[in-house]
Amino acid sequence: MTREVFIAQVEREQEALRGFLLALCCGNRSDADDLAQDALVKAYLSSAGYQDMGRFRSWLYKIAYNTFLNHKASLRTTESIEEARMLTSSTSADSGFEHQSLYLALRTLPPKERSAITLYYLNGYSIKEIAAITDTSEDAVKKQLSRGRDKLKEKLKMND
Repeated sequence: MTREVFIAQVEREQEALRGFLLALCCGNRSDADDLAQDALVKAYLSSAGYQDMGRFRSWLYKIAYNTFLNHKASLRTTESIEEARMLTSSTSADSGFEHQSLYLALRTLPPKERSAITLYYLNGYSIKEIAAITDTSEDAVKKQLSRGRDKLKEKLKMND
């Protein structure tokens, strides 16, 4: 992949990538921007080996997902929405964001469940595509989605 092709692809996918990482970071724009920058640098350094020209977004999301998993601060989960609210009030989370309650509930999920929920519901990926992005089986993704939905339902119900 040439530098020009890479730049053109990134320009098309940059906002979607930032939205994906913003959801994984539970609304923390600063963390999401840092992870996006790291993921784009990693993608650029790996772009010479990129072969599947029709799946650039999936390839980029896979790099971003792995960057997210490797980022220790993003993996902090909380037990309750109240604990998440206290944590985010002391960080740079966008408290005015329309979906802050969802981000607070997402913060209570383990990273793999959070990623599956984010990829499926917020980004529209199929279970098969999520399995490829996260290097897991389709059955594992189905379990992560089911567990994540159940936990979110419970957390959001408790928050009302």
